[in-house]
Amino acid sequence: MGAEVREIRLSTATDATAPSELDAYAALIRRLDLERLGTDELARPVPELLREFADDPYRAHVPLGAFDGGTLVGMAELEWERDDDARTAYLVMLGVAPDRRRQDIGSALLAHAERVASDAGRPTLVLSADHGAGHGTDPADGTAPSPGGVLRAPQGDATIPADDPAVRFARAHGYALGQLDRVSVLDVAGRAAEFAARLADLAAPDPYRVRTWVDRAPDDLVDSLAVAHERMSVDAPSGAIAYELEHWDADRVRDEERRSLAKGRTTLTAAAVAPDGAVAGFTVLSLLADSPAVEQWDTIVLAAHRGHRLGMRLKLENLLLLQAADASRERVYTWNADENEHMLAINLDLGFRPFALESVWQRP
Repeated sequence: MGAEVREIRLSTATDATAPSELDAYAALIRRLDLERLGTDELARPVPELLREFADDPYRAHVPLGAFDGGTLVGMAELEWERDDDARTAYLVMLGVAPDRRRQDIGSALLAHAERVASDAGRPTLVLSADHGAGHGTDPADGTAPSPGGVLRAPQGDATIPADDPAVRFARAHGYALGQLDRVSVLDVAGRAAEFAARLADLAAPDPYRVRTWVDRAPDDLVDSLAVAHERMSVDAPSGAIAYELEHWDADRVRDEERRSLAKGRTTLTAAAVAPDGAVAGFTVLSLLADSPAVEQWDTIVLAAHRGHRLGMRLKLENLLLLQAADASRERVYTWNADENEHMLAINLDLGFRPFALESVWQRP
């Protein structure tokens, strides 16, 4: 039986007692997260999704659904930079309800996403897929390789099983593995004293100062923070994936802050400030609403300022800020390219442990 693929309607249902399409979309994401990752504490609730998909002047967000009658049986989420020079779209999620697989619903979602991206002037499509614990080989945990053989990205040491359903799907549609990201988790509850002691043991960061804030960047840092965000979009290891430059300025930083608050998120930032008053590096923690989990977002030290252990200092400063802002939080999740040895070493030193792998695919 086929399914109709179209964009998710963001409005609430006509019948106040019936769930909206966005409710069904959020419920399917939660169901897929539980299946793939063993937890739903990273799943976004409906209010956050609504704000995510609302008008964003900098990045387009297109949620797609596959419907059998009025029932949502599959979903996909497509994004791209609105910049006129951008040519790449990112399919950050694609999934089908377990009882409706092997019915070409995933293929229909992908084909529709490819058409939407092409019509938007984004002929290059990048796919992402999650592989939970036990579904890949992370060098940090020594997981045994798959008897069906493994697939390795062009850079890095981690592998994923060649017979994994997501792997077979991507390859069958002409996509090549371009990168593997390690997803790691750090238990943080009750560790404030430990983080403070480790921070005290670090050498003084001269000539840098570290500044921290909650939700809104200081006015005197917002312009140079935008520069650092822009560098983050292309300086992070990208394997064989065509990540494109994101243009950032102070207005985009402020818009991101407003949107994050509207989603119900709390954002914690630690930044290293150089003697000239400019941001030399920063790290961001994002606290999900109604969850014990925290997402580690961007961390970067600009090239001219590396070699001073600023990455470790910034992460420790922000972990202490997290303890002060919300000591009830239990875990921090982070995503790092498998080839990013320096950042992975910092995370291992802090106590992050392997959680999952994320594969990233692009059609050659």
